[in-house]
Amino acid sequence: MSEPLSLALALMAGALLGTLFFGGLWWTVRKGVSSGHPAAWFLGSLLLRTGLVLAGFYGVAGFYGVAGGQGERMLSCLLGFLVARFLVMRFTGPPVASREREAGHAP
Repeated sequence: MSEPLSLALALMAGALLGTLFFGGLWWTVRKGVSSGHPAAWFLGSLLLRTGLVLAGFYGVAGFYGVAGGQGERMLSCLLGFLVARFLVMRFTGPPVASREREAGHAP
């Protein structure tokens, strides 16, 4: 596989992993705060999300990892992961009207 294609696939894999991780976190917070057992929601979600991301990064690294010369792929995957974080934050943030309303009062 060519190097640019490998980096592009790693970037897309990182974006998918980031979307799953941070989208799952957003979903967990929404469900967990209204649940009767929020600790179970948060702990279960943390274990599942972290396990998926670690397995995904391990898959991107391949069998040789960074020592086998795959450091560029790992960095590309990490970049995709971080880009997904900002995109999920952007799309799941509060609406503009609620941000203005919150800033108008004092504690």
